[in-house]
Amino acid sequence: MKNHRNPPTIWTGQLLHAVSLAVLLPLVWIAWTLLQRPFPLVFWLTIAIPVVHQVYVWLAWRLELSSGATSKTIGFRGYVILFFLLFVGRFIALITLAWLDQGSLGLPFTPRIILTVISGILGLYAMYSVVRYFGFKRAAGADHIDPKYREMPLVKQGIFRFTENGMYAYAFLLHWAIAFGFDSGAALLATAFCHAYIWAHYYATEKPDMDFLYGEQIQGSEVSI
Repeated sequence: MKNHRNPPTIWTGQLLHAVSLAVLLPLVWIAWTLLQRPFPLVFWLTIAIPVVHQVYVWLAWRLELSSGATSKTIGFRGYVILFFLLFVGRFIALITLAWLDQGSLGLPFTPRIILTVISGILGLYAMYSVVRYFGFKRAAGADHIDPKYREMPLVKQGIFRFTENGMYAYAFLLHWAIAFGFDSGAALLATAFCHAYIWAHYYATEKPDMDFLYGEQIQGSEVSI
């Protein structure tokens, strides 16, 4: 699909990104303080990794669209390796925090199990849908580098039958399942930040990119990564 429009600049949408962080981080600090500041090193590492991850994606995508700098320097392979190291790091940090802080939330057993199971099943189904119908390379942003991905139709199978943004709407429920499963207040706070911040990434970075890459194919609808 040819696109004669100019790609978004590196700064397109980033005022929203900056404002989102400026609002979310103080709120997280206040809530963390109310929780008696549990496990500061691990907690703030759990917050920092998503920030680094999403800033990395923003720069890699926009530099690629504007000049091909990402593929010319680290290449798609290098980009994907670092992408998934940060992706896995998010889960490792969150699980570590939840394990250290387990029991602090004080949820009764039955509601905790129900919340864990529901969010876990939905999150796992979303991840299965990504693997089965979408592919991790495309999810990581292969369409920014390899034009063949831009010719592919939008995914409408699996979780994507219900939402065109299954990654953000449902896959992130795995974070909630971890926090509920360990009954951790600190992990729940970190999860709330991560889920809110990924939507800031969507509107600030991903949506302008998808509007450029797919043009009329999306017709103003949301596109999943």
